[in-house]
Amino acid sequence: MSSFEDADTEETVTCLQMTVYHPAQSQSSIFHAIHFNKREKLSSSEVVKFGRNSKVCHYTFLDKQASRVQFSLQLFKQFNSSVLSFEIKNMSRKTNLIVDNQELGYLNKMDLPHKCLVRFSEYQFLMEKEEGESLDSFETQFILSPRPLLQENTWPPHKPIPEYGSYLPFPSGNTSPTEMDENEL
Repeated sequence: MSSFEDADTEETVTCLQMTVYHPAQSQSSIFHAIHFNKREKLSSSEVVKFGRNSKVCHYTFLDKQASRVQFSLQLFKQFNSSVLSFEIKNMSRKTNLIVDNQELGYLNKMDLPHKCLVRFSEYQFLMEKEEGESLDSFETQFILSPRPLLQENTWPPHKPIPEYGSYLPFPSGNTSPTEMDENEL
């Protein structure tokens, strides 16, 4: 038998891919401390913290708007399940964390959906989990998005448009519409 046949099969590793965006990312070095497009292996027992304090946080944001510790992620296994999941916890006293449309206050936590949008302040993270078999470790991978992941609708409310086009001003002196026959149009 060759050594190839005797070699252990390599376990796949759960990976949390995070696509990030901040409107000031091109003018400042907010994400300077994050290595993009590179998978990083971490121990499954590690609580991964995100924030601006480089002594405590594994991933740091160079931005005063971010809390010292903004949020944390922890890997866990549901009871009677072989699938690994992530728990996200808001660690900021001043800023709520929004996971999809659920708002988490200080110390609130929840299971991270398989794919979701996490937001705080002007930060946007699209988080997607790739399933793996390993219970010893997991990986993270960051991707920098050139455009917002979520477009906020900031347009003014639309005025109603009548069925046949735009509103026309009434002739002066006449304050009510006049009835017309279809053939007069």
